[in-house]
Amino acid sequence: MVANAKGSAGSTPWHTDQWFVSPWNYLDEATRDLAFPKRVRIHDVCLRDGEQQAGIEFTPREKVRLATMLAEAGVHRIEAGMPAVSKYDAQAIREIVKLKLPAEIFAFSRCMVEDVKRAVDTGVKGIVMEIPSSEHIIKYAYRWSLERALDLSIEATRYAKSQGLYTVFFPIDASRAEMGWYLKIIERVATEGHMDALALVDTFGVLSPHAVSYFVRQTKARITKPLETHFHMDFGMGVANTIIALASGAEVVHATISGIGERAGNVPTEDTVLSLLTMYGVETGIKMERLTKLSRYVRKIANLAMPSNRQIVGDKLYDIESGIIASWFKNAGPEHILEVFPFHWKLVGQRPARVVLGKNSGLDSVRMWLERIRVKATDEEVNEILLRVKALSLKKKGLLDEREFRTLVKAVVKR
Repeated sequence: MVANAKGSAGSTPWHTDQWFVSPWNYLDEATRDLAFPKRVRIHDVCLRDGEQQAGIEFTPREKVRLATMLAEAGVHRIEAGMPAVSKYDAQAIREIVKLKLPAEIFAFSRCMVEDVKRAVDTGVKGIVMEIPSSEHIIKYAYRWSLERALDLSIEATRYAKSQGLYTVFFPIDASRAEMGWYLKIIERVATEGHMDALALVDTFGVLSPHAVSYFVRQTKARITKPLETHFHMDFGMGVANTIIALASGAEVVHATISGIGERAGNVPTEDTVLSLLTMYGVETGIKMERLTKLSRYVRKIANLAMPSNRQIVGDKLYDIESGIIASWFKNAGPEHILEVFPFHWKLVGQRPARVVLGKNSGLDSVRMWLERIRVKATDEEVNEILLRVKALSLKKKGLLDEREFRTLVKAVVKR
């Protein structure tokens, strides 16, 4: 499926004016077994699973604002919270529902009738219903019998159906369950209870991409319901696993902005949608140019620091210190900027690339900065300035600002 996004080129989908990835991604030999759905939808879980990251506490006002931004960015579904957590969560969900956003609003609940009633009271369209599904977590973490987990699931999902809620059954820790038991749970809930869709849940991020394909095939062989992915990043495999699941038949992705969430976090929305678009030609409908703004807002209200080189949305992702890369940047110019970066900053709402000065800078870096401040220097002077740039950068263990550079230049260029 070749994307119709701005900048796409049907004949060379790997190389457009917005991105330049490997042509190998599109070889028939590499893609013949991929079967992406006609439509991939994003189910954002920032306001529930994202907030479960230790120390993140969103106010109702912040939740409403974030939900609005997510909907404006094209997110299809928003899991607005878990009403049973607090009256503040329930209040925020109600306020989000009242906005009548273009995104569908869901609540999260345990497989308990009382939880479903709380969700109904908020006015949501859908509900994600959790139950432990691995025998060991049922026994040791919940201290329940296996039959109790089944009975609760059947009763609560049937009640959700009676209330007209689109119901996503969410078996916690499915990826560590014994396969036979897992298949028994989902089959019995599908037949004796109710589910409109099933979430493939890798609670602890322990699946490999190879296992995901098997997981999807086994599940689809047992039930015919639409499948959704809910993966975590404990081993850094969540995005790859999500893409493999989609290519194997899943249709909906549970994700968070910048991967906030329990422990190592959820699958990052940015990474997922950009990878799908550029490497697989799969368009999700997400407005890519809003990704950086969304990430910055989430970081602000979550009071989170993020690595400056974080993929896609990092604050210094387009800073160039290395002398050789600065030379590439200078030589390539605007016409060939994708020789230096795999995707254009405009695609994801980033600021333009810039050359910065530090210990790793080169002669072209200095020349570009001299041009910027309109100072001419001889080759000998440029060399001397570079030596001083490196020394000062090492001394301060950081980059030089314009004032510091001007001071160095003034000391070297006397005329």
